[in-house]
Amino acid sequence: MRVMVFGKATDCGGKSAPPTKEAFAAMDRFTEELVEAGIMVAGAGLQNSAEAKRITSDGSRAEVIDGPFADTGELVAGFMIWQVRDMDEAVAWAKRNPMLGASGVEIRPFYEAADLAEFLTSEEQPRDGERGKLGVA
Repeated sequence: MRVMVFGKATDCGGKSAPPTKEAFAAMDRFTEELVEAGIMVAGAGLQNSAEAKRITSDGSRAEVIDGPFADTGELVAGFMIWQVRDMDEAVAWAKRNPMLGASGVEIRPFYEAADLAEFLTSEEQPRDGERGKLGVA
């Protein structure tokens, strides 16, 4: 099972300071444990929302909104993609995250091709080419 783990933002101004050297080192050690265990597929930290853009649409035109964004409860600070046996294993690893903090993380499973089988023709299953290599259902 593949899951995406979203790290939640903790600051209110959209201009958070970079992590301390100690916090970075702790997260680096945790990431290395994930890699050694064969759990980590991909991941990255994201710059603060002052550097971000949101694009919304009313159906006829798109609107671009510049950051920073005030509602940090909805902001993602980083992400990881993990390959785990089940959600219990994902939760166990997430609890070990040294950057967990009060805002926590969110874990969401990916749709896999089997989950979407009713929407695909037999010729489309499984996905071939680059899309299949990426695991895109």
